[in-house]
Amino acid sequence: MDGAIGIALVDMQSGMLLAKQGGNSLFDLEMAGALNTEVLRAKGRAVEALQLGDEVQDILVTLGTQYHLIMPLVRNDDEQLFLYLALDKARGNLALARHQLRRIEQAITV
Repeated sequence: MDGAIGIALVDMQSGMLLAKQGGNSLFDLEMAGALNTEVLRAKGRAVEALQLGDEVQDILVTLGTQYHLIMPLVRNDDEQLFLYLALDKARGNLALARHQLRRIEQAITV
């Protein structure tokens, strides 16, 4: 994916990475996955507290030079997973990245 800094499949229960690609010494995907587990949990609690009767489809965090996308996966079993993508704003296309994450989601959940 153009502009991808790193992508990870994360277990929401433990915050541990199940798979990753990319990242480097300046961008620790394992740490980012664990920390963004808390972001996703907090948003889930907010949706529940507000009694919205809905689920989080994705969370976008926009930084000065990066986009960070957190996308829970819809699964039929008890496993709660999410995809986490860090994207360079100058080199990546946000709309295309979201589309590609949905394709990855479909491949994983089939």
